[in-house]
Amino acid sequence: MKFEELKPMYYSLFLIGIIVIIGITGFCTIEGYSLLDAFFMTIITVTTVGFGYVHPLSPQGKIFTSLLIIFSFGIFAYSASTLARYIVGGVFRNYYKFSKVKKEIDKLENHVIVVGYGRNGTQAIEELHIHKIPVVVIESRESKIKEIQLKDSLLYIEDDPSSDEVLIRAGIMRAKALISVLPTDEENLFVVLTSHELNPLITIISRAINFNTIKKLKIAGASHVIMPDKISGQQMARMIAQPEVVEFLDYLMIEKSNEILLEEIECKQFITKETITVGELNHKSKGNLNIIGLKREIGTYVVNPVQETIIYKLDLIFVLGKLSEIESFKENM
Repeated sequence: MKFEELKPMYYSLFLIGIIVIIGITGFCTIEGYSLLDAFFMTIITVTTVGFGYVHPLSPQGKIFTSLLIIFSFGIFAYSASTLARYIVGGVFRNYYKFSKVKKEIDKLENHVIVVGYGRNGTQAIEELHIHKIPVVVIESRESKIKEIQLKDSLLYIEDDPSSDEVLIRAGIMRAKALISVLPTDEENLFVVLTSHELNPLITIISRAINFNTIKKLKIAGASHVIMPDKISGQQMARMIAQPEVVEFLDYLMIEKSNEILLEEIECKQFITKETITVGELNHKSKGNLNIIGLKREIGTYVVNPVQETIIYKLDLIFVLGKLSEIESFKENM
């Protein structure tokens, strides 16, 4: 929560403090009250509760008390209404939640920062949650913040995503990737440029609206640039050319995404020797996983590898299987 949002509350507390100090000083000096009596007299005077005097007042004390009531009445009413607004309006509750979220973000490592909570951002977050990858959202639009607040488990920062400070608060130095899906190419370009400058090793995926922006985003530091409109058009064409294939992939990747996954696994996580064959790997996994492809260290791909295909320690394999089977494979290999 920004300091400016709490500024009226601090100002109100400051004014109340000044009134109390003036009251205590006046009653101690004019009437010779003790600090406790002067404090009590100040409080009942400012709040106009009418408990009566601690001791009979002198003429000077009566004048001072009258002036204190006149000047403090408006200040106390303003301060009380301000504090009530913060309490009733849930500002303190939101401040507590903000502090809690900040602590949780500070603990994250290898998480993904999603900049923008629009349609594409929401889809990305849902997919990342399926894969149990922690997410931090950065959003500045008030309407989107209200949507995010409805999801208690979603960590978010309400601020300018192109700011160095905001990205650092989101843990960009510890994050594995950043996805920028803001409404305009200019906004995405600023985010990509700032993110790459802060952490040159982070994977950055950006949305692009105009084709001419793709090159600029890659120069700025984007690892991959996605054009949702282009993908949608290709999908429509494929539904005509290969309708059954598209339906099967949709069934696999969307309808069954909680049960069946197409997962990429780094071989160095489980291979203890330099090489292993696909057949040996299938034997170790007890045949529960289907190895449908692999990516060599040099960037080439092998699709549908045969049992004799050699897998090297620095390769990446693509497996198809149930979520429970993939998790079991990762744990037991």
